[in-house]
Amino acid sequence: MMKNIDYKVYLATDDYYLDKSDIFALIERSLAAGVGVLQYRAKNRSGRQMLKEAETLKVLCRKYNVPLIINDRLDIALAVEADGLHLGQDDLPLASARALFGDGIIGVSATCYEEGREALLQGADYVGVGPVFATTTKKDAKPPCGLSAIARLRAEFPAALVVGIGGISPANAAQVAAAGADGAAVISAVFDSSDPQDTVRRLVQTFRRLD
Repeated sequence: MMKNIDYKVYLATDDYYLDKSDIFALIERSLAAGVGVLQYRAKNRSGRQMLKEAETLKVLCRKYNVPLIINDRLDIALAVEADGLHLGQDDLPLASARALFGDGIIGVSATCYEEGREALLQGADYVGVGPVFATTTKKDAKPPCGLSAIARLRAEFPAALVVGIGGISPANAAQVAAAGADGAAVISAVFDSSDPQDTVRRLVQTFRRLD
């Protein structure tokens, strides 16, 4: 497993942004600006296309010494020898994924405190808790769970890695940091920004106090 991972800015992709012609250049600029974790998330692509895109992202991640996490698809994660796998509540159970993925990073999405607690007790390397705020990126997102779930998990698991997900931007990231999150998972906040690099740097600065 890659060591000393910086979860302050956890950038994820989605199909809409992956279709943009300059997406890989934009991702590289974001990595150069301080993104510490990159998740390849694609819901409506063929396995062949996913493999090709994940391989491209792996090259970029290696250049900046940033872990590549694959969303949902254990087969793609294994095929590209990704650093990690991210599981939703309806995906492969954590124990089953661990048996196949070994000591790779495995993160789990949690829509409430209880799901986050269960994931950490089962051995998840980190939990992504949210949506913290309302978001339009994930069409089937649950109602915002607020900041309380993050605060409760931080209080119960002081050493755990907890990342806020959903509707986070430089304008509200300080609230997420104050609740105890180690960082923020973002999609549109970076990809829709007029200055993605500045957005990344501002988010990094917000969570830097945690070091």
